[in-house]
Amino acid sequence: MNVFQRRRAKLWQALRDEPVDAVWVTSPVARRYFSGFTGSAGYLLLTPDQGWLVTDFRYLEQAGMEAPDLTVMRQQRAVLRQWADWLPGSPPYRVGFEADHVTVAQWRPLENPDFRWHPVDDALANVRMVKSADEIEAIRKACQIAGQALGRVMPAILPGISERDIARRLWQEMLTGGADGLAFDLIVASGERGALPHGHPTDRRLKAGDMVTIDFGAVWAGYHSDETVTWAIGSTGPDRERQRTIYDIVLMAQKQAIDAVRPGVSFDHIDQIARSVIEAHGYGAYFGHGVGHGVGLAVHEAPWVNRGRPTCLEPGMVITVEPGIYLPEWGGVRLEDTLAVTETGAERLTWFEKTWTEVG
Repeated sequence: MNVFQRRRAKLWQALRDEPVDAVWVTSPVARRYFSGFTGSAGYLLLTPDQGWLVTDFRYLEQAGMEAPDLTVMRQQRAVLRQWADWLPGSPPYRVGFEADHVTVAQWRPLENPDFRWHPVDDALANVRMVKSADEIEAIRKACQIAGQALGRVMPAILPGISERDIARRLWQEMLTGGADGLAFDLIVASGERGALPHGHPTDRRLKAGDMVTIDFGAVWAGYHSDETVTWAIGSTGPDRERQRTIYDIVLMAQKQAIDAVRPGVSFDHIDQIARSVIEAHGYGAYFGHGVGHGVGLAVHEAPWVNRGRPTCLEPGMVITVEPGIYLPEWGGVRLEDTLAVTETGAERLTWFEKTWTEVG
């Protein structure tokens, strides 16, 4: 049994209590995870005993090479007629599908009394939550490529450089260092723009006394990295004492949350640890997002390390811990690391220590 066959077997184990005879897999991430196919078009139809990879003419040969254990078929307009020829038994066929991914346009042609549809998004996501050693190694490699790239850009982060130029240099360095691509659109937000959690780079030029937040990641072998640093520009500044105070609050929140990461601890508890530190210093209203998320073939995926998530950490999960404080018209601080959950705690996969850092 190869790795993809084992994953599909794990999926059917997760679906053992679901009323489905087949699963229709349409999202690119799940399609790749369960088949190995990296093309940009197609879907899987899976039963407990068989699997079909359906794609268009452009990818037929590629599909055969990347997913030799599946039956590769060319996509037809009469989708349900094609499926009826493949599925065992007789109508009504009970098919699981990704409700969060299927569009209205995709759905309308499939409304048919011979098919009963059941959302199985949670099952597909849960199977991917615990990573294999090979998956963790790929994430580690992506983190290394991204971190080393920012290390090479770091000497150029001086007063006068623009946010856009930092992003451009970092993008080039990641590709030069072996990245398959960017994990997401880079975030570079300096000065008062640091109050924007997802502030995309602009032509604003850094000034001495600023802080700059850089949220960056690379893709390697399909797997993503995710890391955020906030650095001070220059050794002095008119607001340096307040900057350092807020930085230390966020650092304390992140450190305490990371120290709590171990199997059996709930996602809700990790979030609450970081949030309680920030709230205790009076900045709870300025930390409005969850403390983390899973990382893998998608940069944001289950598990979600948020309030109200009682599910517990397991060895092999890969998550971020990324508390922040964002003050309108002033700026902000976010610190983020990607962690692999081990049997006894957590291993940091990302590159930079999160101690106070002055550049330029």
